[in-house]
Amino acid sequence: MGEYAIEADGLRRTYRSRTGWLRPRRVEVEAVRGIDFAVRRGELFGLLGPNGAGKTTTIKLLNTLLIPTAGRARVCGFDVVTQTREVRRRIGYVFGGDRGLYDRLSGLDNLRYFAELYAVPPRQQRERIGYLLELVGLTGREYERVEGYSRGMRQRLHIARGLLHSPEVLFLDEPSIGVDPVAARELRRTVTNLTAGGTTVLLTTHYMAEADELCDRVAVIADGQIRALGTPAELKRDADTLEDAYVAIVGAAA
Repeated sequence: MGEYAIEADGLRRTYRSRTGWLRPRRVEVEAVRGIDFAVRRGELFGLLGPNGAGKTTTIKLLNTLLIPTAGRARVCGFDVVTQTREVRRRIGYVFGGDRGLYDRLSGLDNLRYFAELYAVPPRQQRERIGYLLELVGLTGREYERVEGYSRGMRQRLHIARGLLHSPEVLFLDEPSIGVDPVAARELRRTVTNLTAGGTTVLLTTHYMAEADELCDRVAVIADGQIRALGTPAELKRDADTLEDAYVAIVGAAA
């Protein structure tokens, strides 16, 4: 078992489309422009950048939802293009927003349903679901319909769903987007507990405080390229706060 859970080497993704009606022309947009980084096993690694920087595209390249235009990536030692099935067995994916849950089912029934989809053995389901409800702070609320959950509760249920099959790597794509400050604090507490249990986490965010509080290391991404990489303390070395360092890095890249 290698040192790194995630490795990206020269990763690129170009989108091709057509624009115009009378005189259509082909347009190419480079969403990710040759990025390199590696995430150690058990690390909480952050991709920090503005909207449109390439964070979500990067995460989708790593979790096999998109095929790279160029470059290579490995998750848990398996190639994301040629060994897709092996990668998917070892990862979980949680995205921001309300999609992906069944509102008319209870939180417990949602987890039971997805446990079947993820082929969690029936004898393990009860113990696993009970553990995850405790982990995300939903014990006592699991019998309520999801339609009555707050957005923060939904996001914590999303995290529990993504962990049902005990993935080695969990991708969190802006999990606190649209969540109020109190709920965001609960989410951060939940995420901290994940790495304490040995899960490798890759988190995308554009909230500086979130990256500063949670991440072991942070990569600042802008215009599809990584502009800086290091611990929050290293990135703040010449600035008062991570926000000041971020503005200086992204501003210099513009």
